[in-house]
Amino acid sequence: MHMEAFMGIENRLTEGNVAKQLIKFSLPLLLSNIVQALYSVADMLIVGWYSGTYTMSAVNIGGQITMVITNFVIGLAVGGTVLIAQYIGAKKHEEVDKTIGTLFTVMGILALFFSIFMTFFTDVMLKVLNTPSESYDMAKDYVLICMWGIVFVFGYNAISAILRGMGDSKRPLVFVGIACVINVFLDILFVGYFNMSAAGAAIATIISQAISMILAVIYLKRSKFIFNFHHKSFRIHKDKIRLLLKVGIPSSAQNVIVGISFLVLTSMINDIGGVTASAAVGIVGKFNSFAILPAAAMSASVSAMAAQNIGAGFYKRASKTLTTAIMISFSISVIIFAFVQIFPEAILIAFKAEPDVIKIGVSYLKSFSYDYLVVPFAFCFNGLLNGAGYSIISMISSTVSSLVFRIPLVLLFAKVLQTGVGGLGYAAPIATFFSMLIGGYFFFSGRWKNDKLKIKNSEPV
Repeated sequence: MHMEAFMGIENRLTEGNVAKQLIKFSLPLLLSNIVQALYSVADMLIVGWYSGTYTMSAVNIGGQITMVITNFVIGLAVGGTVLIAQYIGAKKHEEVDKTIGTLFTVMGILALFFSIFMTFFTDVMLKVLNTPSESYDMAKDYVLICMWGIVFVFGYNAISAILRGMGDSKRPLVFVGIACVINVFLDILFVGYFNMSAAGAAIATIISQAISMILAVIYLKRSKFIFNFHHKSFRIHKDKIRLLLKVGIPSSAQNVIVGISFLVLTSMINDIGGVTASAAVGIVGKFNSFAILPAAAMSASVSAMAAQNIGAGFYKRASKTLTTAIMISFSISVIIFAFVQIFPEAILIAFKAEPDVIKIGVSYLKSFSYDYLVVPFAFCFNGLLNGAGYSIISMISSTVSSLVFRIPLVLLFAKVLQTGVGGLGYAAPIATFFSMLIGGYFFFSGRWKNDKLKIKNSEPV
């Protein structure tokens, strides 16, 4: 199994200064997330420059549909990160190979399923979302093209999850960085030069993701990675699929539920303000995806670091990792929040938005941005719970947040109070606040210290 190469890739997160390890691990992860977010932002920017409001609306709506599916897979990949990290913390390297083979096989099956499913049900989803007629055909093209190439998105996310579980956050940054540069070039080529609108943006995204995955596989094969990528190695091990699903399914469900709640928001916005509001919220959504990245990176870092330390039985170190991550991510979020409140127009103008789009977008952005002050707490609590194998709790908190608060609040603000698009933004921070309360309660209860996955060798510390 090429253990010597494997040990070279592995980074033990159970040793050294907690803050230094956290920053060292999270910075490449943050940069990776920023670069990955540039995929969708580049699509929106270049579409805004070359194609206008209708195409921006199409990319926004189509992107939200594909993101729900992608987030489902990312949630499942969390199971791979946690399981691999805990095996490493427990020094059970022989189990890592089986976990990797199982994860890759499951991802391949899911990619095939979603490609077929969305071929037949894209129209249904677009109609449910009240997609403006001016953007409908372009949104459909965007979704279908992304779905036909979804195997590359799934594959890359699986590799990234595996490397993070091993404590390696640097190599995914390199792979996704190369892909982002290619994506921007192809966006300009397909959308700007060939005038392929939303379809061109989708093709650019898929090609760049494919290159990213292929480069990652080539690198791992040449480094004599523990997994040999031989066709016989792609199989499902019953004990590993059980553990992967135990952690991954709640994480996937959590991501899907959050995504669906935002799809409801999209539907309400399309109903209230049509294509102009759709474009405005689409721009704000792209900015929001950047604004929460520090908290998201810290959450993923907490998950990986906590998993290794919990696997080793180092509970105090896992707890310290959480509190350090919250302090760092909250400090950054405060700065972003202040910028948004002072310069909201500048963000909309960067996308070359039209005056009507800017007016709606500023109102929505200023209300939504209060979410930035709450997500560091909610995300980091969930990161620790995922690392401990208690992803079911983070799923419950997200479910309550989305179904009990976010969706009802959106309906209340839109239909009853009639606050307009700006008022809908307040649904996000209110919902996230309750998610934070649930995660915080479970953490302070200490129940996360119970051995969920039962793979440890050490006594608790």
